[in-house]
This record gives sequence, C-alpha cells and structure tokens, in this order.
Amino acid sequence: MDNINVTNKQILDVLKELKMNDAELNALAIKIVSRMVKLKSMEDWFHHVASSQAGWDVAYADLDMTEEEDALGEAAKLMTLMNLFEDKEEYEKCAIIKNRIEQVNKILKKGNRK
Repeated sequence: MDNINVTNKQILDVLKELKMNDAELNALAIKIVSRMVKLKSMEDWFHHVASSQAGWDVAYADLDMTEEEDALGEAAKLMTLMNLFEDKEEYEKCAIIKNRIEQVNKILKKGNRK
C-alpha cells in the first residue's frame, strides 16, 4: 500500500485483515497518538534547547578545541566584524577589534612556535 496516498477505506480494510476488535484498535490508536505527542514534545524541547545560549554553550564545549583552534575561530569572527565596522565607518569599534585581533595573533604565534 502506498503510504503517501492512503485512504480511510484502505486503512479500515487492513484493520479488518488484522481482525482487530474495537478495544485493540483503541489501544493501538492511543499508543500511536502517545508516541506522536512524545516525538513532538521532544522535537519542541530540542528546538528550544538548540536555540538557547546555554544549549550552544554546551554544544560548543563538546567540540573540545585546542587553544589554537579556538583562537582561529575568534580571529575569523573578529575579521568579519572588522570588515562590517569598516563598511559602516565605525572606527572606534574597529580600534577595539584591532586590539583583540592583536591578542589573538599572540596566541596563534605562541601555537606556531610549538
């Protein structure tokens, strides 16, 4: 049976073949709905956690990055921000970003000496 275009009549025919009485059919329906509700609840919970800062912090911590890998990520973020602020001609912010880039570069140079 094609699962995409199943009609109610087809479902009833299959249930008749299974010889399910009303009590068994109701029990099956309750189990199906219960599992669907649990899945939806889990999906909602996961979406909520994944979109929260705490969720990202935990996921990010699980990456177990080295100091150098973390610094490379920070450098990429800072360069993006630098370009954004330069385009907006927000030079005070650029100066702050430049100082942070210098700190990150020190970390990267330390990592390259090893």
